[in-house]
Amino acid sequence: MVWFMEGMCLLPIFLVIWSSSTFIVSYIIALLRRDVDVVLPYISDTGATPPESCVFGFMSTITAFAAFSTMYAEYKFVERVHERTGSVPPCLNKVSFGFGVISCVGMCFVATFQETTVMAVHDFGALLFFISGAIYTVLQSMISYRAHPYGSSKCMCHFRTFFAVLAFLAVFPTIFCAVSVGTSKLHWSSDDKDYTLHIVSVACEWITAFSFIFFFLTYIQEFKQFTLKPTVNLTEYS
Repeated sequence: MVWFMEGMCLLPIFLVIWSSSTFIVSYIIALLRRDVDVVLPYISDTGATPPESCVFGFMSTITAFAAFSTMYAEYKFVERVHERTGSVPPCLNKVSFGFGVISCVGMCFVATFQETTVMAVHDFGALLFFISGAIYTVLQSMISYRAHPYGSSKCMCHFRTFFAVLAFLAVFPTIFCAVSVGTSKLHWSSDDKDYTLHIVSVACEWITAFSFIFFFLTYIQEFKQFTLKPTVNLTEYS
């Protein structure tokens, strides 16, 4: 069997490739249309105006569903590990999955409500996505160590923790600097007020986003080891 067809391996592979493409494709389209600057626009800026907003919304929605599917598969795997070893508290697994679901909902808000149309809802969705996503990665890193040797190797657990910590640390300056700037515009000049805060916020946002992507990249090894099978129960009505 081809390695990327082993177990549930295809889920995180698709998520990583599609989510990376979501950010990169919308950025390239916005750049070619000169809707954003070359140097570090917000991710949302690359999907603020048509037609890139349509592409960004479509691809981000699929990313959210792919992330949910991947998180659910991981949740069921950890649940199975607990049944066998008792090493992972079920409440920790459920809380982690809960934050993951909230993060996916936040991404759907970001995809649906562009910052130039309904900014308040867009920003709310971004907060849900980044904060809940960062917490999810931290909790999953803890679960990985508890589940070892099932799932990931010790080395992969370390990589997972590195990207989780990086995302967790980067999300705070992203929010703090964005709130301090207070304004949202697509084109910036180095002479603009709060330009430095803007650059710091944008850089940390991109770091957070790609930390999530590399975090899910570490799932590939783990997802080779299990499969999910749907169960159909028929109910007869008299």
